[in-house]
Amino acid sequence: MFDLGFSELILIAVVTLVVVGPERLPKVARTAGHLLGRLQRYVSDVKSDIQREMQLEELKKLQEQVEQQARELETSMRGQVQSVEADLAQTAAEAKSALDAQPATPAASVAAPVAEAVPAPVAAEGALLPDAPPGEPAVDSRQLELGLAPAAAPLANTSTDKA
Repeated sequence: MFDLGFSELILIAVVTLVVVGPERLPKVARTAGHLLGRLQRYVSDVKSDIQREMQLEELKKLQEQVEQQARELETSMRGQVQSVEADLAQTAAEAKSALDAQPATPAASVAAPVAEAVPAPVAAEGALLPDAPPGEPAVDSRQLELGLAPAAAPLANTSTDKA
């Protein structure tokens, strides 16, 4: 800021000593120190205020960008929802027209059950099913319907780890 060398500082000190005098010099130096400290605090406060304002402006710009992206996303999603609703309405209209075009069928054939939805009782692990031959493990028929292999018996611990 100021380009003062050691020789300039000595000259200022000597002039101050002559002008102020040796009795009042400590009080003047103390007052000058307090004023210099206040000035430094004021400058640092101004710097922090400016930096805070700059950060606030950056945050406002970022908020505007996020809001713009949110609006774009909302517009895009609304367009997608409208297209899906239109496709759904078209499919429903086609299905309704197809059902209206079919000849009327008797109610008994429509109400005929396709399959029983009641699950069969599950046998406990290791228990035999009534139709399983003695000595064979129980196999749940639902496993076979789903294409699952019968559950194998758990393997015995064959490790010979001795501590």
